[in-house]
Amino acid sequence: MLDFTKIDYLKTGNERQKRAYEVLAKHQIFEKLKDYSPILAGTVPIEIDIEGSDLDLIFEVDLRFEEDFLDDLMFSRFIPYDVETKVEYPIINGEKCITLNFMLEEFPIEIFGQNKPTTQQNAYLHMVAEYKILQEKGEEFKQKIIELKKQGVKTEPAFGILLGLENPYEDLLKF
Repeated sequence: MLDFTKIDYLKTGNERQKRAYEVLAKHQIFEKLKDYSPILAGTVPIEIDIEGSDLDLIFEVDLRFEEDFLDDLMFSRFIPYDVETKVEYPIINGEKCITLNFMLEEFPIEIFGQNKPTTQQNAYLHMVAEYKILQEKGEEFKQKIIELKKQGVKTEPAFGILLGLENPYEDLLKF
């Protein structure tokens, strides 16, 4: 299986993955913010992204010190000063999180921080489960997922539809 905790695998991926690698490497996000254990999650790493899909970057953030995290993002110049950002603090599964959305070159970026290791966050666990399922089910299944996504269905529900899962957000964690 791919090591999704590093972004090297993107260098040999499809064109969008290669471009994502170039942008992430150029802005040195993984080096500058290594203290927060960044991982690229979502659809781009597992090649089920569609036009307009964002790059989902997840981080381990102690939200008691969220201002330090925000300062590190800004002062690392990962988020250029002239870029408009949207910061929110949703409660997910009873836990406070932080999200930031902005554009970086041609990519919409979503930063998601939670006070738990990135490899234990649902975004990572879902991606790994989806990757395993895609490997097992093959190209035809993958194309059906992409087709559902093009129709506006979110990723986990798309897997749920094709796999007959009652609660895909929970059920995918069992794979």
